[in-house]
Amino acid sequence: MTFVMGPALLFCPADRPERFQKAAERSDAVIIDLEDAVAAPDKKRARGAILAQLGSSGEGPELDPSRTIIRINPAGTEDFEKDLHCLAHTPYRTVMLAKTESAEQLRALDGFHVIALCETAAGIVNAPAIAAAPNVVALMWGAEDLLASLGGTSSRNDDGGYRAVALHARSSVLLAAGAFGKEAVDAVYVNIPDLDGLAEEARDAVASGFGSKACIHPSQVAAVRAAYAPSADEVAAARELLEAARAAGTGVFQFNGKMIDGPILKHAEATLRKAR
Repeated sequence: MTFVMGPALLFCPADRPERFQKAAERSDAVIIDLEDAVAAPDKKRARGAILAQLGSSGEGPELDPSRTIIRINPAGTEDFEKDLHCLAHTPYRTVMLAKTESAEQLRALDGFHVIALCETAAGIVNAPAIAAAPNVVALMWGAEDLLASLGGTSSRNDDGGYRAVALHARSSVLLAAGAFGKEAVDAVYVNIPDLDGLAEEARDAVASGFGSKACIHPSQVAAVRAAYAPSADEVAAARELLEAARAAGTGVFQFNGKMIDGPILKHAEATLRKAR
């Protein structure tokens, strides 16, 4: 299973159905959130909103299932079971499991493509086992819930950069996903007006190997897409390099005064995939 919904994934509260279609139109995939974005008394109504937009006359759902993710409540909770009961009556089969902490929790999601959201200390420590689960298509990490689970107060320093423990968690999830051939999704950037900071963080996500980044506001989508879209010069350089590799016909060769080998060619191939 390959996750191909990115790069800009946009959260939308499940109890705001009037926003569903707008969020889907403004992003590469929409994450309908049944967890933190919905207050406990409103969760029943939120599940009803997901069912209501399916229609009653047999027509297709308002949202494209191939571009829709449902974030469900943590495993072991009453709301988790209610979320699954709701989804059984829908065509949506890609879910994001909030606060994933072990591979065992994923067994209840057989038949779903799962984005495992590792946002607690247990989830980060167990990320490799979680990534190895066959129904997991991607891993995402979350900073604020992680720091809260540790008893901390903030994931970022005064200059806006992540604290060391958050950076460790980010790297751990990225490495676990990569080790098992799964997509890695970077955490949200909560300072909505700071689009320059978001752009910088998104560029780092691309350079580090994250395949997607989650957004919490439509205004963030453009910055994420821009970070993932190679420039015309980068695309041209990648094509030229790969053509030179085909002409050389050897594993290692010189190009523009530099020694070129397999990893550099993989970077060029990745650039062309992003351009497509």
